[in-house]
Amino acid sequence: MTILQAIILGIVQGIAEFLPISSSGHLAVLQQIFGISEGTMTFNIILHLGSLCAVIAVFWRDIWILLKNPFQKMTLLLIIGTIPAVAAGFLLREHMDIFLHAIFLAAAFTFTGVLLIISDNIKHTYKTAKEVTLLDALIIGFMQAVALPPGISRSGATITGALVTGLNRETAARFSFLLSIIVILGAGVLETATLLSAGETIYQGDIPAIMIGFVAAAISGYFSIRLLLELIKKCRLKFFAFYVFVLAALILVDYFVFNMFFV
Repeated sequence: MTILQAIILGIVQGIAEFLPISSSGHLAVLQQIFGISEGTMTFNIILHLGSLCAVIAVFWRDIWILLKNPFQKMTLLLIIGTIPAVAAGFLLREHMDIFLHAIFLAAAFTFTGVLLIISDNIKHTYKTAKEVTLLDALIIGFMQAVALPPGISRSGATITGALVTGLNRETAARFSFLLSIIVILGAGVLETATLLSAGETIYQGDIPAIMIGFVAAAISGYFSIRLLLELIKKCRLKFFAFYVFVLAALILVDYFVFNMFFV
């Protein structure tokens, strides 16, 4: 992996992790285009940790309040919202490779686009953070589980789920991002354990690229979160829907016609 490739992948990870276009789907497409197959899991873990730093930087006040008083309603809501993704993750972890096929990726991106159009058309959103119920958290958690396959945006799915339950747009986005902290941490621990059990090591020559990718993901992620917080208030997520529809079409055209990247 070159330094340039690491920078591109890091920037894309930071942008796509929080903007509703699926970071895992974009990393899968770019790694296919770049022909990168070795060490992708290690690199992806580091990129997600960069994204985690971005969330912490933006929501440090919310996180500090939770840490000061962990035994509160919001903590319980976040735990409830995490359970479906954990359960789905254990069930699907041995079968995730199938979702990297071109047809699955295209279908997943298309599904993301549909969710974004739906979210922009949900108007009756009124609940504040104090009014979120356990059922609301469970529904949002279910949507997070649905977003495990690459190409389905986690932020897009959870925000849509939150809006369906009646959360106002700012609360929906904040709850989605706080949920992402637990998911990113959990996924990182699980994938690290998998790497250690497989006896994989990091080639020293890749360390500079990995670290640069980490920084790029953290910086781009920070600005992506800020941007999404503004866009969701204005019901502008449908513009991302058009983008993922085009991306899905390009993947299918390559798979069925050109076979340049997907065979």
